[in-house]
Amino acid sequence: MSRSAHPAGPRHADVLPEGHYAGPPADLNTLDPRVWSRTVQRTADGVVTVGGLDVTALAEEFGTPAYFLDEDDFRARCRAWKDAFGPGADVFYAGKAFLSRAIVRWLHEEGLNLDVCSGGELATALAAGMPAERIALHGNNKSTEEITRAVEAGVGRIVLDSFQEIVRVAHIAERLGKRQRVQIRVTVGVEAHTHEFIATAHEDQKFGIALAGGQAAEAVRRALKLDGLELIGIHSHIGSQIFDMAGFEVSARRVVQLLTEVRDEHGIELPEIDLGGGLGIAYTSDDDPREPHEIAAALGDIVGRECAAAGLAVPRLSVEPGRAIVGPTAFTLYEVGTVKELEGLRTYVSVDGGMSDNIRTALYDAEYSVALVSRTSDAEPMLSRVVGKHCESGDIVVRDAFLPADVAPGDLLAVPATGAYCRSMASNYNHSLRPPVVAVRNGAARVIVRRETEEDLLRLDVG
Repeated sequence: MSRSAHPAGPRHADVLPEGHYAGPPADLNTLDPRVWSRTVQRTADGVVTVGGLDVTALAEEFGTPAYFLDEDDFRARCRAWKDAFGPGADVFYAGKAFLSRAIVRWLHEEGLNLDVCSGGELATALAAGMPAERIALHGNNKSTEEITRAVEAGVGRIVLDSFQEIVRVAHIAERLGKRQRVQIRVTVGVEAHTHEFIATAHEDQKFGIALAGGQAAEAVRRALKLDGLELIGIHSHIGSQIFDMAGFEVSARRVVQLLTEVRDEHGIELPEIDLGGGLGIAYTSDDDPREPHEIAAALGDIVGRECAAAGLAVPRLSVEPGRAIVGPTAFTLYEVGTVKELEGLRTYVSVDGGMSDNIRTALYDAEYSVALVSRTSDAEPMLSRVVGKHCESGDIVVRDAFLPADVAPGDLLAVPATGAYCRSMASNYNHSLRPPVVAVRNGAARVIVRRETEEDLLRLDVG
């Protein structure tokens, strides 16, 4: 490849092999609608807006870094999932992706249920007014206090994750004079094509009770014998950021096989199955996620076909999208602090956030897009690495990106698709202050999670 033809410019031609990364887009000023939320657009003056508001004005009012969440987009995605699955199924928003009291209220208003996996998430759900019967509690090691609060509140289901938990939940329910609705989470032996740390259905991991060796069947036997439990179904979750439906087909087949064994052994047909979530979103233009109606049709066909073959009535289906709803609805806005060119390698563009507000690149090798949003530029593409301000060489926000060669301190960059697992996994590393979440809608912006202050940090430090 000739130096003049190198997509990052001549200074990169001798270092990075051809095909090491994708070439730059035809126009760095274009915003791919598959990656950005629905109301994001670039105006005639070159500044990006969301919900009708200019990002430069948002940065001035709320500071950077900050997460800006497109409320109209969030609500539209909720409706799309609910409409796709219809009244014969349940859609549980996976709160671990991002949860706040405002999010809970939006979910309630749009008719979705809520999946929580800690006492803190449960407290947030109840404080924001989500009806307890529309809440499910997950977790591989729920504390006695968490289970007690869930049973007292009357949550619609607790997903049992171990043999010990079967007994623990039953004992607490009986002590409180209740009969708790439960599902059993099974690991079905499906290897989802995703990062090792977010694949959750192979046997060698911490979640669920394995189908292999008859363990799940034994869990069903034990649950059916306990007066404090009402076993309503089987739960399976195969991973996260999944685009291929083949894993769900294998999972559904094995879950239905377990339902068949339960019918044959116990003479009952469990009325529900939950196939979890984990459907992927577009972080870059190369990603091609499925739409909710496609997912609903595929899962419905899979379950219906397997049940027909087994002679079972089709159980009520549940799904748990989290990332697929909130992920595309938000972007993180940063201000550029320094620009450092490494001759023959790339240019490092440092922003005022980093791994404290988005750990996913460091943790999962996640890929993101990035754009200059405070102006347009006709400068040539420059191979860049967007990095944070933390004392870690792994503090990378976007590993390989093309930015205009004239990017400079004071410019605003935005990283889209950061609604899921960014604020919820944010930290105070280097005593950083976690950014705010600002909801934007119809020309108005409001803080739904405020920025942390130094007083917040010191309040916990009792000296």
